[in-house]
Amino acid sequence: MRLFLAAAALLAGTQVSAPMATAQKAPMTQLPQPPRAEPRPTSFERHGIKVQDDYAWLRDKGYPKVDDADVLDYLKAENAYFEAWKKPHEPLVDTLFQEMKGRQKEDDRSVPTKDGDWLYWWAFQPGAQYRQWYRKPVAGGADQLIYDEVKEAEGKEYFRLGAMEVSPDGRLAAVLVDDNGSERFKLKIRDLSTGKDLETVTEVGIGAPVWSADGKAVLFTEVNDNWRSYRARYHRLGDDPKNARTLYEETKDKGFSVGLAKSQDEGTIFISAGDNRTSEVRFVPAADPLAAQVLISPRQENRLYEADAAHGKLWILTNDKHINFRIASADPKQPAEWSEVVPGSDNTYLRGITAFRDHLAITSRVDGLDQLTLRDYRSGASERVPFTEASYTAGLGSNPEYAPAAYRLSYSSMVTPGTVYDYDPKTRKLTTLKVQEIPSGYDPSQYVTERLMLPARDGKKVPVSVVYKKGYRKDGSQPLFLYAYGAYGYAIPPSFSSTRLSLLDRGFAYAIAHIRGGDDLGYGWYLDGTAKNRWNTFHDFVDAAKGLNAAGFAKPGRIAIQGGSAGGKLMGVVVNTDPKLWGAVIADVPFVDVVNTMLDDTLPLTPGEWPVWGNPITDPDAFKLLLSYSPYDNVKRQAYPPMLVTAGLNDPRVTYWEPAKWVARLRASKTDNNLLMLKTNMGAGHGGKSGRWDSLRETAEDQAFVLTQLGVEK
Repeated sequence: MRLFLAAAALLAGTQVSAPMATAQKAPMTQLPQPPRAEPRPTSFERHGIKVQDDYAWLRDKGYPKVDDADVLDYLKAENAYFEAWKKPHEPLVDTLFQEMKGRQKEDDRSVPTKDGDWLYWWAFQPGAQYRQWYRKPVAGGADQLIYDEVKEAEGKEYFRLGAMEVSPDGRLAAVLVDDNGSERFKLKIRDLSTGKDLETVTEVGIGAPVWSADGKAVLFTEVNDNWRSYRARYHRLGDDPKNARTLYEETKDKGFSVGLAKSQDEGTIFISAGDNRTSEVRFVPAADPLAAQVLISPRQENRLYEADAAHGKLWILTNDKHINFRIASADPKQPAEWSEVVPGSDNTYLRGITAFRDHLAITSRVDGLDQLTLRDYRSGASERVPFTEASYTAGLGSNPEYAPAAYRLSYSSMVTPGTVYDYDPKTRKLTTLKVQEIPSGYDPSQYVTERLMLPARDGKKVPVSVVYKKGYRKDGSQPLFLYAYGAYGYAIPPSFSSTRLSLLDRGFAYAIAHIRGGDDLGYGWYLDGTAKNRWNTFHDFVDAAKGLNAAGFAKPGRIAIQGGSAGGKLMGVVVNTDPKLWGAVIADVPFVDVVNTMLDDTLPLTPGEWPVWGNPITDPDAFKLLLSYSPYDNVKRQAYPPMLVTAGLNDPRVTYWEPAKWVARLRASKTDNNLLMLKTNMGAGHGGKSGRWDSLRETAEDQAFVLTQLGVEK
């Protein structure tokens, strides 16, 4: 069974049809004086340019261990300041939290998924923060609890089940768990009949493990001290884990990550290596993982490819001949000789392939909208699964079997709650299996979604998805919440969010700007927001906001904005360039100390990021470009909007000192009395708190901040 567990959280948007209640912003004098980090004059020179870095001391020299008393005292003081602000607003936070909690089914459960002789699903118990995982025989029988996250999380400040892979015979599970937010996962083998862990394979695992065909060995990837997924290993059950064999270790390019996957027919194991622009793939039989590996095609700079296997062929998705990718096939005995199956297209962006027995399932995007196409192997005939809304997100759901009777799909839009379908290709009908339930009530007819194409300053049109409650007045009098990411080719889907309703019902419109740097409109849309084109991302966001203003959705100073990680970098840039546009800013775990991070090749992600942002170590032009927009380095003496900044002490992706240094410099430079807060999760990482209610309360805190700063508190 393949249970790939991932969590992605987006803050929701808001709006009202009833008159808005307003509240005066709490004056800064009601709060204690904000903490001020001591500037300790430090500078360095690169490419003939001197860079001042007076808050470099906030990076603990012993990282990833953080025990410097001065650093901890500052972070704790900032947290105390946040708590002091929150205290008088706790009633609002509680109101928002209860609203959000009331929209979540406490005893929610997934649709059972068939995998061989078993049906698998997860379920929440009322009040529980974490899931329980179950199965039962397809032929009938009692439910079996196979993994209890509630029990496993007891006494832990943080808990995340990263992956659970059941062995081919159904007796064992390879389980990956992170219990501190560092994304260094412990891989254990569990006996599903007894619930006992038989052995710990590694304490620095990552990704999804893969079983050998006989179920007697497990393959896994590990991170090194720099938190880079650098090798794939093989462990025979019962052997000393210290003697695990290394199947592949990346030694040529320290920016490459190593990954594992199994073909949909489960006959082939793929070992991949690559970064954001370049990749190569090897394969071995699942029946003999120690066999000589076959390299499909050696790495070529700026060429990506991935593979699946079925019907004696390799099926390859690659951008070697077209920017929007093409699909090819190859004989495993001559894997580098690719025969084109589906050519590249300027209009259709090919994003993924899954080789089922009866169809090659192709996920794509046309004009920014998700599409799923089933292609017949013999005839080449294709059929597209029908979706009717003007804006939505859709894709393959959990489909562990090679030859399912129907294909499991997931779907939602900004007004349609998450829906699980089965699609029968014989009848071409969608069968609804589950619609996300909103226990406190939800009437989709009361909400409206639009998709706008707004002009950027260079003439490009930027897609923007908007949702609001009926009665929203497009006269600039109501507030707007605007979200974006704009990096790594990740498209923010126009999907449903129940937490967003708390904003919509208070008079907000909620918008997602599908800016360059994401791949919303194709791979070229992504490339046009990277490296030397990076300013396009920031300009798109500002221009989208101005376009929304012109369309009557808000006016300067009445727009709340949010972005996280690389989207937090976006927040940092636009508050420097256009501070008067924004009424409130949430920057989650923001990547804002860009120059220092990209100069430090010991940090986890830096070498792999150079193809995206440029290498400032070797390239003076890349250094100057990064310095031109790095939020930390471009803080200036000016008024800034109210800001809430978050960090995770154990975050391996955006290290805690980036937001800490940024806030410290902002405090010393800004000329206004607007609120500026830094909240650091001292026992978590990049994704914030892990329990569903704890995470929900953080969302309530975010929205309370926005409401109070825009005067929409009620």
